[in-house]
Amino acid sequence: MPTSAMPESGREAPEKSRISAKSIAIWIAVAIVATIGWAVLALSRGEEISAVWLVVAALGSYAIAYRFYSRFIARRVLRVDDTRATPAERLEDGVDYHPTDKRVLLGHHFAAIAGAGPLVGPVLAAQMGYLPGTIWIIAGVIFGGAVQDMVVLFLSMRRDGKSLGQMARDEIGKVGGAAALIGVFAIMIILLAVLAMVVVNALAESAWGTFSVTMTIPIALFMGFYLRYRRPGRVVETSFIGVALLLLAILGGGWIQNSSLAEYFVWSPETLVFCLVGYGFVASVLPVWMLLAPRDYLSTFMKVGTIALMAVGVAIAAPHLKAESVTDFATNGAGPVFAGSLFPFLFITIACGALSGFHALVSSGTTPKLIQKESQVRLIGYGSMLTESFVAVMALIAACVLEPGLYYAMNSPVALLGPTVESASEAVRNLGFTITPDQLTAAAKAVEEQSLVGRSGGAPTLAVGMSEIFSGVFGGAGMKAFWYHFAIMFEALFILTTVDAGTRVGRFMLQDMLGNVWKPIGRVTWKPGIWITSAIVVGAWGYFLYAGVTDPLGGIKQLFPLFGIANQLLAAVALAVTTTVLIKSGKLRWAWVTGVPLAWDVAVTFTAGWQKLFSDDPRIGFFALRDKYAEAIDKGRLLPGATNMDDMHTIVLNNTVDGVIMAIFLLLVLTVLANCAVVCVRAVRSPVPLPTTEAAYVESRIDVPERSGEELVGARR
Repeated sequence: MPTSAMPESGREAPEKSRISAKSIAIWIAVAIVATIGWAVLALSRGEEISAVWLVVAALGSYAIAYRFYSRFIARRVLRVDDTRATPAERLEDGVDYHPTDKRVLLGHHFAAIAGAGPLVGPVLAAQMGYLPGTIWIIAGVIFGGAVQDMVVLFLSMRRDGKSLGQMARDEIGKVGGAAALIGVFAIMIILLAVLAMVVVNALAESAWGTFSVTMTIPIALFMGFYLRYRRPGRVVETSFIGVALLLLAILGGGWIQNSSLAEYFVWSPETLVFCLVGYGFVASVLPVWMLLAPRDYLSTFMKVGTIALMAVGVAIAAPHLKAESVTDFATNGAGPVFAGSLFPFLFITIACGALSGFHALVSSGTTPKLIQKESQVRLIGYGSMLTESFVAVMALIAACVLEPGLYYAMNSPVALLGPTVESASEAVRNLGFTITPDQLTAAAKAVEEQSLVGRSGGAPTLAVGMSEIFSGVFGGAGMKAFWYHFAIMFEALFILTTVDAGTRVGRFMLQDMLGNVWKPIGRVTWKPGIWITSAIVVGAWGYFLYAGVTDPLGGIKQLFPLFGIANQLLAAVALAVTTTVLIKSGKLRWAWVTGVPLAWDVAVTFTAGWQKLFSDDPRIGFFALRDKYAEAIDKGRLLPGATNMDDMHTIVLNNTVDGVIMAIFLLLVLTVLANCAVVCVRAVRSPVPLPTTEAAYVESRIDVPERSGEELVGARR
């Protein structure tokens, strides 16, 4: 039965909870099955392991974490209160603040946070074996990533949907807040440009992908107007219509790909850049119910549906993991895919599937302005992140079911592999794996590609792995090409939703930042402010994207090496701010919930940052690589990666810039951490709780039916 409580200023009634014998038996069974899955993965030595065990371990762990740990955080730590009006209810304006059905919002939030990271990070990290990545993806999300997303969402919601940077300024002071605002905004621009670059690369040669992704825009507009004006509240009905139209768009894309119309949907990278910039601006300024929320909700059906279908394929085909549990590259740091030892670089490479700072921007951006009831932070914050983690697990499986020889032939640098399948075969053999030139040719022919050699970045490998799994269940070897191109389209659609939502989040952040200087621009209802800040955000990431598309060594390609560490530094800021707010709110005994993942993330990111700055290994250190190329310039020699001396000078400049920016990011985050520590000490020593910027209690007038069997603190009827 629901419990009742006074507002936070009052006294809470004791909680009542009943656990039936049937429920106990079910959860014991889930725990046993998950334990068996983990035991098989951890204890196997040399023998082939079915990918099914990885799925079993993941799903069992997620179920237990959501049922017990997320519930503990919601009830004990955050003390969610459904009698309290959320910003969506109190500040509803029909543009940014709008109470949104939890099913639609779940889809929007998941689509906004699930970008390139959970798809390509695990694929790249597979060079260290399947076991380290699996442990980090699952344990990291349960105790780190999902906790961060949920707590940031709750705290932002309690502060009228303020951005992460503005919350830092309000809660820890002007110095630390200014460092957070500058650092968070700069990191966000880099992240958005990198994500947009992945979309451009995926769609540049794909008429199928371009057509299908483009069609999601009018479908989403139809859904938005249909749900708001034609059939208000009919979410299920609207969903069926939208999904049917989406499936037609996907099938139509396949038909377009093989028709005379294909040439009209094969756009140049430059054209795609301008289309993405224009779309990002429009999605940022239109009312959220009109385009952004329904499009993300629609995309979620595609994302979750494809991953669920892939899980079914794994369950039926039961493919074996061809990768080792732990490879030598995990310890010697000499991997061809990326250099560096398991600690810290595995935890930098796998970000979004376990812990991602970008998610904190979404959790303090669009979502807190749309949520109906406080209790929904559990489903939307914690649940969405668990879903994304499962995406990362499936991506890891897709990479690990491939023959290692093919994996390394695809993901090793071109300079190592050489220009031919013969040279690539020899290079792979020198790494300790085997694949013949004929096998490389056949693998490319099976997916209708001219070559798979040197197709680094993770996305092509994921597509090949997905085609391997799908074709084993649906259609056989003759369908590999279909599933491969389907996967490419899926990846583009998967990632694009983070670009539009991220742009809107960037607009909120910039409005908060500039609002500290000039109040009118900080008002989310002032349209000139919305247009100006949206234009600045898309212009910033659009510039780096366009420069990267037109210059092989410029633009975002220059800053790409900062992506992983910058993202995890952003998580450190989010966890530091949330820990500080918990302590200021008198919840010191629960501060470990965010404090423990904070300590881990700081250890990882600062170790990685230190190595990127001061390592003598040119494969790791920015300045070491700069010195290597500078020395070669003095000797008049060309090194791999450069085609002329101008390229050599550009590489020297790029690594110098990357090193300086990395140092600045570390100093900014260190400033935030120091200010947070000062505030925490002051809060612990203070005889009374320090003031926070939490909004005043206002009783909610929205009546949302409760989920069966779930108790909500403060729920009243």
